[in-house]
Amino acid sequence: MTRHCSTILCAAVAALVALGLVMLTSTGAWVKGFGPYYFLQHQAGMVLIGLVFAVIASRFPLELLRAFSPWLFLGACVLLVLCYVPGIADPQYGSSRWIKAPIISQFQPSEAAKIVVMLALASWFARWQTEVHTFWRGFVIPGCIAGIPILLIAGETDIGTALSLSVAVGAVLFSVGTRLIYAVPSALTMLSAAGWYIYHDANRWGRIVAWRDLENPIHQLDRGMQQWRALLALGNGGPWGVGLGNGVEKFGTLTFAHIDFIFPVVGEELGLPFTLGAVLCYVLIAVAGCGIALQAKGVFNRCVALGLTCVVVVPAMQNIAVITALLPNDGLPLPFVSYGGTSLVFSLAAIGVLVGIHRRSHVPVTQEFPLTRQTRLAVRL
Repeated sequence: MTRHCSTILCAAVAALVALGLVMLTSTGAWVKGFGPYYFLQHQAGMVLIGLVFAVIASRFPLELLRAFSPWLFLGACVLLVLCYVPGIADPQYGSSRWIKAPIISQFQPSEAAKIVVMLALASWFARWQTEVHTFWRGFVIPGCIAGIPILLIAGETDIGTALSLSVAVGAVLFSVGTRLIYAVPSALTMLSAAGWYIYHDANRWGRIVAWRDLENPIHQLDRGMQQWRALLALGNGGPWGVGLGNGVEKFGTLTFAHIDFIFPVVGEELGLPFTLGAVLCYVLIAVAGCGIALQAKGVFNRCVALGLTCVVVVPAMQNIAVITALLPNDGLPLPFVSYGGTSLVFSLAAIGVLVGIHRRSHVPVTQEFPLTRQTRLAVRL
């Protein structure tokens, strides 16, 4: 199976992208203030741009990415800082995740930062691979490399992205051999700090209170409305769905049905086969990505492959967990399916890098002659 990881990966991503375009046709027509096919046309254009980025990324020399990873990291941090600069930042819905861009009008730096963080960590561990068990070079400095962008993303009030990136970084640290005696106390400390922050933030604590009691009519009309209507949409669809375009929750009761909460519309209109099919696609992406990491040559390629796999799969797990009320609402889109140009382009670019790593991992095996057919020459003295 490991020989066909790229094929499995590309097939799963293509199925998710196609599902996203179909569902945007169904949900985008009901978003107020936009034309019926605005989101579909924009997303289709982003798919083409993302495919170009994916092809370039699959052919781009990884040695150059490693060499320029410090500069890419610095550029990503600068873009994240611009989210705090008035006039450049484009705050929406109480969050400052976007900046104004000349041609594409909007850009979300956190999507680029996730990939750059994985490149920077992989470059560091490839340089100091013999010292991954030490405190400074194996834990403190890599923690600072990942911690600076994570804190900048969390400061934008994008807690969901910060959490998913933290999980991906933790997976990489664990895989390269960072000692648990350093990682576990730090993770517990960060979780405690995040809990303290959420508890003292009225909006986010209100979401958790609503999540714990979604059947309360007060929460169903307030902070818990999205998750409650998502559960109703999944229930309305039943095993086989009500038919494409026949869902009712997207008409206004389920807000952001084309972005964060597109998965319930899939369940309502297309039923269990397509929801389980989407979950299966993410499982295949995870399996194929881990297979590529196992075959990759060198620490840098392995870390990049594992990190990019987590960057794609972990947000998908979070989104589906929010939809099914296993986690409180955190505002993360569903990769490849939800509307969002920056997320789609950089996710496809990450897939391109994975395909490139897999292509370079194949080494031609030389056919050795059997021992009985070899001619031995000896000189007797």
